[in-house]
Amino acid sequence: MRLHWLQHVPFEGLGCIEEWATSRDMQITGTRLYAGENLPSTSDFDWLVIMGGPMGIHDQGIHPWLIEEKAFIRETLEAGKTVIGICLGAQLIADVLGARVYPGPHKEIGWFPIRRAPEAPAWIPEELTAFHWHGDTFDLPDHSIRLASSDACRNQGFVYRDRVVGLQFHLESTHRSVENLIENGADELADGLYIQSADQIRSACSNLSTINTAMFLLLDRLLQPCLQA
Repeated sequence: MRLHWLQHVPFEGLGCIEEWATSRDMQITGTRLYAGENLPSTSDFDWLVIMGGPMGIHDQGIHPWLIEEKAFIRETLEAGKTVIGICLGAQLIADVLGARVYPGPHKEIGWFPIRRAPEAPAWIPEELTAFHWHGDTFDLPDHSIRLASSDACRNQGFVYRDRVVGLQFHLESTHRSVENLIENGADELADGLYIQSADQIRSACSNLSTINTAMFLLLDRLLQPCLQA
């Protein structure tokens, strides 16, 4: 199996997904879009993982590579690949599938609980304290299923045709990736109903092992159809 990932900024990496993929003997390649690297052919990989970033999906004027990235995501979906989007990545998938992406009612930064939607598959935990860092949200794409909600954000994730998953929240986070976000996004840690301070975020990092386990279970579930193909 071959996993390719898209990176939008140098401080948001694969997190624990890299550990999972390595343990499953996956070949890992990536494209640093912010550095102008070229995208691969869709025949060069089986899985696509689209990571987060501080930009929005409509910021093509500032980041013109977003235009090519959206076309690439569309091509990948049409090729029937397994696709996972996290935060900005989920918003990009939603946009490509025709759903609206827009500023949410609240910024959500820190550790807040998500609750599995009634219609969601059981491989999503019924309730989980997840890590969040987002201001935008999305409507559900047609033919998708809502995965979870939080008090601040109704659409926290979706699954589309059993092989495409968008997660607004972060299950891949590690101590290093959390620190990277705090260091590079300190200006966003302002007063807000769903915005925690840096100290509050750090003090709740005991949740990392739980969310990483949830991420591994989700990835293993997505791997099953691929192994049966």
